Amino acid sequence: MVETDRRGRSTGGAEAIGVPARRAAMRLLDAVLRKGLPIESALGAATRGLAKTEDGALAHAIAAEALRRLPDLDALIDRATRQRLPDDSKARLALRIALVQALVLGTPPHAAIATALPLVEGGPRRLVHGVFGTVMRQGWTLPETPMLPADVAERWRRAWGDAVVEAAALQIASPPPLDIGFPEDKLPSGLEGISLLLGHLRLERGAAVAGLTGYGEGDWWVQDIAASMPARLLGPGHGRTVLDLCAAPGGKTMQLAAAGWKVTAVDISESRLARLTANLIRTGLEAEVVVADLMRWAPTQPVDAILLDAPCSATGIFRRHPDVLHRVRPSAIAALAESQKAMLNRAAYWLKPGGRLVYSVCSIEPEEGEQVVQDFAGAPADFRLIEEKRLLPGLWGECGGADSFYMALFAREG
Repeated sequence: MVETDRRGRSTGGAEAIGVPARRAAMRLLDAVLRKGLPIESALGAATRGLAKTEDGALAHAIAAEALRRLPDLDALIDRATRQRLPDDSKARLALRIALVQALVLGTPPHAAIATALPLVEGGPRRLVHGVFGTVMRQGWTLPETPMLPADVAERWRRAWGDAVVEAAALQIASPPPLDIGFPEDKLPSGLEGISLLLGHLRLERGAAVAGLTGYGEGDWWVQDIAASMPARLLGPGHGRTVLDLCAAPGGKTMQLAAAGWKVTAVDISESRLARLTANLIRTGLEAEVVVADLMRWAPTQPVDAILLDAPCSATGIFRRHPDVLHRVRPSAIAALAESQKAMLNRAAYWLKPGGRLVYSVCSIEPEEGEQVVQDFAGAPADFRLIEEKRLLPGLWGECGGADSFYMALFAREG
């Protein structure tokens, strides 16, 4: 450990306790805001070398909470400065980290600033210390309901109206509760929560998942209630065949297997499929697992059903992954929509006549949902659109909300 003075200046020796975690949090914010990386994919590199596992968890918590509150944190910083700090400056990043700890995470102000000042080594420490001190002395706080990034709020307002923007702002305020899925006829014992649908239980967040009753026994799997809706459109399997395309991390695979489907789970990511396989073993459920790019792969014979949960912008899961609000751009949404159309058109003809196809995305953007399906529905003569569902912010809001999804169910005629 090294001692620091009241302005966070090192008095020699190794880095002070608490600073490595804040430095990792700064790397995470930089990876998301400047490089456009998902926070989860940046986590390994950002936390490499940390001595304690809890330091990595703290770094993630600080960065994620800063991303939830970024426009409001920046408004406080700008209010306390005569000249606006550049968005990617170390001074602004350090202030975001210090302020979110003091104002949201309950870190004592002296500890928040002492561990943030070393992050601007060689930079304007006096300015950072002064801005932080001004906010604390004036008693400025963050609003109870966060402000969405302006471009995101405007995009969603154009698509869905003010009510959805307001609901999304309410949902971003805190991490969501924990949802679990399980076979509909096997309610897990020893867990307290609320059930919103058959095969669903909502638990309070905070407990380590692996330590909860029934996890080791394979009684359930983690799955947001909205993510369970696409597979519900297919109903019970009765031994029929289904392709779960882009299957990882595997909640829908386990859901389909538990509902009696003979599942083939396909995904391009070997590491994510390894997690899926581990969960199948833990739960005692069965599925064939295939590592493949579905644009190059094809099944040996047609199947009774297909669930294509296509890769997307993932803006619908912002409540648990707030980084998507700051890194997803309209150009990426447009590119993803073209990829989704290609996947849907390729996979559809692996379906038997009379079979059912579900297309879904965890996106709020109509370009990735309604517009993809509209284009598909207008082309193949032998596919009939049966049902569309759009889950938007505000659903189940009184008991913790849900992720946002789009899904469509087709039948192949003949």
